[in-house]
Amino acid sequence: MMEMSAAVKVTIKDAAQKLTGHRRRAFMAKVAEDYFEGSARQTETYLGWNRDNVQLGLHERRSQILCADNYQARGRHKSEALLPQLEADMRALIDGQAQADPKFQTTFLYARISARAVREALVHEKGYEETQLPSRQTIGAILNRLGYRLKKHKRQSP
Repeated sequence: MMEMSAAVKVTIKDAAQKLTGHRRRAFMAKVAEDYFEGSARQTETYLGWNRDNVQLGLHERRSQILCADNYQARGRHKSEALLPQLEADMRALIDGQAQADPKFQTTFLYARISARAVREALVHEKGYEETQLPSRQTIGAILNRLGYRLKKHKRQSP
């Protein structure tokens, strides 16, 4: 293992942080080969990089085959994708209580029902479990994506 100064170490870490995907892994592999005798474990210990990424970069350099990064599969999926029938059930509940914009300035439908009431109706009328449904705020966001706008209920004065 070759000794490097703190400034060089900071520069190498900064350069790796600015790269992504296979370019980052290739850089990590090159550093591992040049400074750490191709050892992913030593690279992890000295630079703090994930040794699996370094190992994959070394493998990509040896085989000349780049592994595909699947960034689109990361993150949480929308509730409509997880519960495919949710959108249709929500529309069935709301369509009877929705009205068009009285001035016809927008294409939105105004729903006279709250997101909380929609969530409760999904549980009681459509048979969903409390735990499988998204939160009240998410139900409101889904309604907005479907083209509904929730109106605040005006209290009747006595």
